Amino acid sequence: MLVLILGVILWIAAHYFKRFMPDQRVALGKPGKGIVAVAIVVALLLMITGYRMAAFVPVWTPPALFTGFNNGLMLLALWVYGSSAAKGAKAWPAYKVRHPQLLAVKIWALAHLLVNGDLASIILFGGLMAWAIGSVILINKAEPEWTAPAPAGRKTYIRLAVITLVMFVIITAIHTMLGVNPFT
Repeated sequence: MLVLILGVILWIAAHYFKRFMPDQRVALGKPGKGIVAVAIVVALLLMITGYRMAAFVPVWTPPALFTGFNNGLMLLALWVYGSSAAKGAKAWPAYKVRHPQLLAVKIWALAHLLVNGDLASIILFGGLMAWAIGSVILINKAEPEWTAPAPAGRKTYIRLAVITLVMFVIITAIHTMLGVNPFT
């Protein structure tokens, strides 16, 4: 469990570095971006490895019907994340919500907390949800002004729907290959 916890801490520290230590980040210059990127990759590896290594410590038993909620929320999370990807005009909710990618992380984390009642899942998904919530607060405090982008047209929505479904299939296949059936 320690490897998982270290991964979550490193993820949060790497992402908050710029917000909490702006002078030190600026002092690192352009190489600082590489250092932060490496820290994020290491954090990901630690979280994945730590989660897979963690002993199963049950905390609560999710009801079977939460599986359907999880899958619906995952489709929504993929849609919300992708909604900000288009150049210029944005798909819903990116033209209404300031931080759609962080909102998508919160939806993703909630979806996984609904179907995973073990301690490692609570640490991983709860930790990443806390990071996303904290990030929104820090960004809004540092940069209070925001201008919403224009809404996108029909082609963007069609493209986003296709990409969302393809990503859902890919993620489902990866989970299945890892021995986790997302539909049961």
